[in-house]
Amino acid sequence: MVEYEIHRLRAAELRHLAAHQRLVGEALRARRAARRSAGAEAPGPRADTHGPRRNRFTRAA
Repeated sequence: MVEYEIHRLRAAELRHLAAHQRLVGEALRARRAARRSAGAEAPGPRADTHGPRRNRFTRAA
């Protein structure tokens, strides 16, 4: 009987964790969509782009 109660508690915990992860994913998707829509309306370059990205290692001869 104790194993059954442990199983029920673990299943409830997993359901709660899955619901939380779905909520976090939904919030991230909403933030990305808001950034995309704001980025389309904002003129000028983005603050995090500083021209072409350079390789951080030197080239081998």
